[in-house]
Amino acid sequence: MKRLVVFSVLGVVLAAGLGTALLWNDKDEANDTGKKQNSLRQPDAKEVTQKVVEVSVSDDGSVNANHLYIPWTINKNGGLFFLSQREGTVIQINGDLGLVDVQNVKVSKDIYHEGEGGFLGFTIAPNFEKSKKAFAYHSYQKYGKTLNRIVSLKLNGNTWKEEAVLLEGIPGGEVNSGGRIKIGPDGMLYATTGDVGKGGNAQDLKSLAGKILRMTVSGEIPKDNPFKGSYVYSYGHRNPQGLAWDGKGNLYSSEHGEKGHDEINLIQAGKNYGWPVIQGDEEANGMVKPLVQSGDATWAPSGMAFNDGKLFVASLAGKKIFTYDVANKKLNEFYAEAGRLRDVLVDHNELFTITSNRDKRGNPTDKDDRLIHISLTERASADKK
Repeated sequence: MKRLVVFSVLGVVLAAGLGTALLWNDKDEANDTGKKQNSLRQPDAKEVTQKVVEVSVSDDGSVNANHLYIPWTINKNGGLFFLSQREGTVIQINGDLGLVDVQNVKVSKDIYHEGEGGFLGFTIAPNFEKSKKAFAYHSYQKYGKTLNRIVSLKLNGNTWKEEAVLLEGIPGGEVNSGGRIKIGPDGMLYATTGDVGKGGNAQDLKSLAGKILRMTVSGEIPKDNPFKGSYVYSYGHRNPQGLAWDGKGNLYSSEHGEKGHDEINLIQAGKNYGWPVIQGDEEANGMVKPLVQSGDATWAPSGMAFNDGKLFVASLAGKKIFTYDVANKKLNEFYAEAGRLRDVLVDHNELFTITSNRDKRGNPTDKDDRLIHISLTERASADKK
């Protein structure tokens, strides 16, 4: 039996502060066609934010939500969900009771929500219940130039307050901003950065663009990083968008190619993944080919999760969740019923994904954007019938 809870304050909170967080003082993604992302100061965006968030919870534990606005990441701690939204808020959903809380983000530099930038990666600390800490990757402007930064935040009441700056000055722009951050099984913080439309950045080890970065949770460079005195963990990336680890600690990443040739890569310390010298199945000395790539088709792969030997990969242009079986190297379509999909999380054999249909590139329904819950156990049982 379903229980429906409707929360109507979201529109009031967001409409009061469109396009900015509280302050203390591609080209389309992977050639995904559509309009360029505009700022939130538009009637259509205001209309969206004035809608209510609907959360439905069932006695069997199913949790779904409607009327989100361009969510970017899914986090879950026990029965609580934390969904970052690109304009600079976090939506907390109590999956047991269906209650919703709109949480503001208070940072020292204005979140710049333009193009593919904004409030992007967001990951809660492993000891969140005690520390109330999280880490975020967001765009900002300095002297008219778009950049990205990584900060730590602490939840105080219903506001995430910047606690420390871990890294600033990451190149940003209208396209290929990267933005995924996650804490690995080694306790280090990993971040993906795009080449911001300048392929040469990806091969330049002095640039933080077109890389996967690795740092301590306090922002220091780990002594065992592959390049001494550098945050760079791997390079030669165009626009990496997803990170996931398997049970053996192997790191995988999804990446947007150019005119197709989207990739899923096995990431190893210090390796060069080829962009812009090679892409797809092309080869060159000292450069690593992907595990699988899309050929001429465009997936625009985004968030990833690993479960039971498979990578689950959300895709934007592809409008699907794909699975990639690491052992038998088989790629399959898993889910394709909700349009553009930005992130995926698997928790105790329950899968959650979020749509990104309100980002000016999708065709939103009156329910978008959405948090969608899929039981992997039920899905497996249905597939056997």
